[in-house]
Amino acid sequence: MKTYKVIIVEDDPMVASINRQYLQSNPSLVIVGEFRNGQDAILFLEKNPVDLAVIDYYMPVMDGREFILNCRERQFPISIIMITAANHVQEISGILQLGIVDYLVKPFTFERFQIAIEKYLSMKKVLHSEAQLSQAELDKILSPKPAQSTQQLLEKGLQEQTLTMIQNYLCEHPDVYLSSNEIAGKVGLSRITVRRYMNYLLENHEIVSQVDYSTGGRPSIKYRKS
Repeated sequence: MKTYKVIIVEDDPMVASINRQYLQSNPSLVIVGEFRNGQDAILFLEKNPVDLAVIDYYMPVMDGREFILNCRERQFPISIIMITAANHVQEISGILQLGIVDYLVKPFTFERFQIAIEKYLSMKKVLHSEAQLSQAELDKILSPKPAQSTQQLLEKGLQEQTLTMIQNYLCEHPDVYLSSNEIAGKVGLSRITVRRYMNYLLENHEIVSQVDYSTGGRPSIKYRKS
């Protein structure tokens, strides 16, 4: 299986941790560096070949736009996925014109992140082949299918923003089994509400569960990232 080297360029440690967890869930990607600003990432790229950068827009020293411009000027053969809170039309338009794989606005879901990664991997797979591309194959690369989870969420009466908040909290504690009560206390929701979202995540195989019999009373169900 071919693997691709990835760097994370993000000044927020919590967001960087989430990005790392999401990237590590795909065996085709290998994280080779994490940086808090574009300048440090550029210094790394001068000596180390990298296939993909997952970057923020707003960063100290050198922001995401300056980072991309530097990469293009130095002709680094690197693809870019931008994940940021920058959502003004002018900012987005300027970044898209610099040629990036995808643009995700915070907060984003794991499913939307996966679409960006699959878009990148599909592009690399096709471009490494010797075959001529049909229009259908090009469309698959340029216009990936939207996330299927949004309609499912609406049908179940769930909110994407709430789901993302819970997903992010679970990503911050990937190796810990947590009960609905524990999660509810940390994210500011009721236990019943959290339980509904945990059931949804279980259905989509994003988490696993186990029964805790050590409570001394009624057994408790606990969850962690799968």
